[in-house]
Amino acid sequence: MHSLYNFVSGPLVWTAFIIFFGGSLYRLIKLFVLIHKKEPFIYSYFSLKYSLRSILHWSTPFGAENMRRHPLFTLATFAFHICLLLTPIFLLAHVTMIDDSWSLSWWSLSEAAAEIMTVIVIACCVFFLVRRLVSPEVQYVTSASDYIILAIVAAPFITGFIAYHQWFDYQTIVILHILSGEIMLVAIPFTRLSHMLFAPLTRAYMGSEFGGVRHARDW
Repeated sequence: MHSLYNFVSGPLVWTAFIIFFGGSLYRLIKLFVLIHKKEPFIYSYFSLKYSLRSILHWSTPFGAENMRRHPLFTLATFAFHICLLLTPIFLLAHVTMIDDSWSLSWWSLSEAAAEIMTVIVIACCVFFLVRRLVSPEVQYVTSASDYIILAIVAAPFITGFIAYHQWFDYQTIVILHILSGEIMLVAIPFTRLSHMLFAPLTRAYMGSEFGGVRHARDW
């Protein structure tokens, strides 16, 4: 078990990060090559002003009209994404591990705050699951891959929560926690999770087109 822990927390971590950064770079380069080949005219009306305006409005809770029409989904979505991004970066255990490995450290969340944010992510995953199961308009566009992606996102937080409370066999849960985090990293460039890479670019494109060409808002 100890050798397995050393493997998943050592070489496998590096492999996951290499695939994540390499895959992300590949997807971004592929996107720009495709734009250059098929739609180079996009560059002619790209506007930093309208891009930032669009990104700002879509990054603000209830900033867009569609968000105001679905308040519960909007609250869940923003809470989910904020906690999903901030918890792993500022979790004390993660900061401590990075400090031990590379002598880099930064401010960390209190254990109470990290636990609350972890529960929020898990609760939001449950909310998204129920929504896909009971909402007809969401069911229509849901495939098996959506459930797999939801499980991939939830797994690091569920195993992390269990490990923190030391339920079951601690070392086994920690190994599962590390593995699930690595699986999520590897999945990001090659699944719908890649929207974390493309969302700002999409908003920049939409904002530039609506603001600079159609002279209208895109929210």
